[in-house]
Amino acid sequence: MEEFIERVLITEEEIQKRVRELGEAISRDYEGMELRVVGVLRGAFIFMADLVRNIRVPLSVDFMSISSYGDECETSGIVRILKDLDKPITGRHVLIVEDIVDTGLTLRHLKEVLATRGPASLRICALLSKPERRVVHDLHIDYLGFEIPNYFVVGYGLDYAERYRNYPFIFVLKPEYYCDVPREGKGQRR
Repeated sequence: MEEFIERVLITEEEIQKRVRELGEAISRDYEGMELRVVGVLRGAFIFMADLVRNIRVPLSVDFMSISSYGDECETSGIVRILKDLDKPITGRHVLIVEDIVDTGLTLRHLKEVLATRGPASLRICALLSKPERRVVHDLHIDYLGFEIPNYFVVGYGLDYAERYRNYPFIFVLKPEYYCDVPREGKGQRR
């Protein structure tokens, strides 16, 4: 095991099994409909790529990039849209795909923004949720991969300072590898 890994939290096999289950549930719920899947960059791109290959209804994909962090490691609650959708979602069934729901502030803001654009429906699919960190308690996650404790996790698209996204499993990063370093990208701090 790599020296920066404190421990593997979710194995590759567990992730792939759960992604298949989510794909089946989404396919059932959207049977007879066409879906627009909106991935939140950059953390969700690997999860979304695997997820859409397990969904059996017609779909198209789009991406948004948002930032909820300034120079701090902790979430600021201030959300900026760095990249907006390429196509309108008016009248479309939209599924937001997110890597991790931490405080819920970013996702609540994104859902509010997209709701103003007139989608036929708007749901959320998240790979991970950290309920201990939740600030927005009324945020409903329609499809959830795993609920996890308040660990600093990376891998399978999640990063710290743009590193570790390429690992096929989710692991706890040793604190000495993320403490007090300015960062880009999305993650979380324990």
